[in-house]
Amino acid sequence: MPDSASAFESIVVDSRKITSTNQVAFCAIEGRFNNGHDYIEDAYKKGIRLFIVNEKFTIKFHEDAIYFIVQNTLWTLQELTKLHRQKFDYPVVLIAGDLGKTTTKEWAYHLLSSKYRVIRSPKSFNTNIGVALSLLELNENCDLALIEVAEQSSEELIRLNEVVKPSIGVVTSLKNKAFNPSLLKLYKGCTSIIIHPQSFAFDKFNSSFSIANSTLPEEIVKQIEEENDKTKDFNLYLAIQLSQFFKLDYTLLLEQLKSLPKLALRMETFEGINGNAIINDSYNLDFEALIYSLEYQLTVSGNKKRTLIIGIDKENQDKKNKINAILDQYKLDEVIYNHEGFDYKKIQNAVVLIKGTRNANMQKVAQKFRLKTHKTFLEIDLKAIKHNLEVYKSNLLLSTNVLVMVKSNAYGGGAEGMAKFYQEIGIDYLGVAYVDEGVELRNKGITLPILVMNAEENGFDDCIENGLEPSIYSFEQLDEFIKALINVGKTNYPIHLKINTGMNRLGFELTEIGKVIETIKAQPEIKIKSVFSHLADADNIKSSDFTNYQIQQFDEAVNQICSQINYPIEKHLLNSEASAEYKEYQYDMVRLGIGVYGFASHPEIKKQLIPAVKWKSSISQIKNINPGDSVGYSRSFIASQKMTIAIVPVGYADGFRRSLSNGLGGVYIKEQFCPVVGKVCMDMIMVDITALECKVGESVEIIGENQSMEEFSKKMDTIPYEVMTNFSKRVHRVYLTN
Repeated sequence: MPDSASAFESIVVDSRKITSTNQVAFCAIEGRFNNGHDYIEDAYKKGIRLFIVNEKFTIKFHEDAIYFIVQNTLWTLQELTKLHRQKFDYPVVLIAGDLGKTTTKEWAYHLLSSKYRVIRSPKSFNTNIGVALSLLELNENCDLALIEVAEQSSEELIRLNEVVKPSIGVVTSLKNKAFNPSLLKLYKGCTSIIIHPQSFAFDKFNSSFSIANSTLPEEIVKQIEEENDKTKDFNLYLAIQLSQFFKLDYTLLLEQLKSLPKLALRMETFEGINGNAIINDSYNLDFEALIYSLEYQLTVSGNKKRTLIIGIDKENQDKKNKINAILDQYKLDEVIYNHEGFDYKKIQNAVVLIKGTRNANMQKVAQKFRLKTHKTFLEIDLKAIKHNLEVYKSNLLLSTNVLVMVKSNAYGGGAEGMAKFYQEIGIDYLGVAYVDEGVELRNKGITLPILVMNAEENGFDDCIENGLEPSIYSFEQLDEFIKALINVGKTNYPIHLKINTGMNRLGFELTEIGKVIETIKAQPEIKIKSVFSHLADADNIKSSDFTNYQIQQFDEAVNQICSQINYPIEKHLLNSEASAEYKEYQYDMVRLGIGVYGFASHPEIKKQLIPAVKWKSSISQIKNINPGDSVGYSRSFIASQKMTIAIVPVGYADGFRRSLSNGLGGVYIKEQFCPVVGKVCMDMIMVDITALECKVGESVEIIGENQSMEEFSKKMDTIPYEVMTNFSKRVHRVYLTN
């Protein structure tokens, strides 16, 4: 191959997103959850012939391909990005902080794009890789760029500053914690900083940088305050200040504020009618957002048909040719432009992406696909879950695999939705309690290895047929599973040996290991995939004695087994709680459970996690109650004075226990606690809203910012595990993806 062929003009890091191969290099990034080197072969098959790879990885080299072997592929990507960044001298705005980065960036884009040619990070592309890919989109046809950056280590912040070379900095909301002085390094070189004057870090930035905040006209201030949401006030203030820094005309600013996107700047996915999965991303139709949405649809669709319903209002018809050019790259099964009068019942078993301009009313289209469930729903923040997984992974070696439990409907999070997410981000293993749970996941397109913790005899045939891997914990179970394998002619089938080290539930005793190995060595039908046990007291911060005893017992069992088996066997012992305190015993894999949702006992881990589950509803009806009136069953509450109550459609059938009756429990409405009045019913509760001005349809928080999962579970005298697993399947799940 000639030397000139080694030149490349663009870089791709995800083999699934390869749309062209001419002068394109595939950069194999080693991430926490995925290793790009595992996808080199896939990229090669798609036509890529230029590769950037790490020197420590052994890969299959193709004679007709060129490999750039480097010390660290991420660093190389960043160095290439720095060279590209140096070609352009227009302003690059760096937006960082704990909260509101994407919202601030998107609103700033909405305002500034009315006058300038603006390029911005797609959605929340704010990681090291995302920042690099965003900067590689810089071109001569731009006036300025908005680049979003996530919180990093001090060393990474310095490196990112060198890559971005920001001109102006925007500091979004910072959590009320000790100020991290390393954050100032990220903004090095900025001529001006925009930061809210009420930010607790304002003085820190004011002493190090020139603050560019200007005095806003009263009419603009009033418009900000009308948001009636402190977080949105904060974000909008920053976006408007940035528009003023770039001297956006006052009249034009007011006009743009009228059409400011009001919807959450996050995609939501939910279960739709006719077996469809719905991706609702209908707040705008700019080209970058469309590409991002199409790529997300591609990653989650599996074998399902991909359908796009797209709405364009009259003022944006000129975008259609460019949109069609984008769609040609994604080879969708169906694209529907003229959705007026379309029979949505015709779409079945598809992953449906809904996009469109705000004036095209695409939210109404999304509602037509929504299953008719009652108003109570769970909101599951997948970005928070990914963050929590990264927290746990930070205590592990890169070689240590991660198994995530999705038993009991993924602890209430929804087994299908969560399993697809884990598969998408590269989790190594899933765990379920029973065979039927694993079969259901296979039927939904989940291909990850699945460990069945309690595989019962009557499910062995389904277990084998669906490639599920059983935990084997008794001789009776072992014999029956071998018989099932003999009946279908299977050999070398993977099993996982469960050892009892002190939990005294399921598992072989140490005294039985010799006999177990004799049986396994005599039966070609089975092969030990892993040996594992379960810790009983890992969350005990006062004493580690029993856990250390279990570790010693487990090591003894492992040594016995490995001394008699002549092939590699994986070992795993640690659960979520133990993965930080006993990380030297991580072996080959750790098993994570409810911790990924943000709930933990370990103090160091707990303060790093983000709660990922909110439970919400809305007011169905409002009633005025007079003195002497009773409320609810058994007349357990009698009003002593005039009061107003709201009826909320959640009850003990949904997981809101009867023990929360008569004021022991309650909900938050307009950030005010509203205690339960009377007894909790099967499908609804009545709450006291006398001190509030409310209307039917008002949002109700059951678990969220004001009432945490831990606080709610304490009121029910239980633990978050029980609260989560008691969420009814009729409670709708909404997944927030970015």
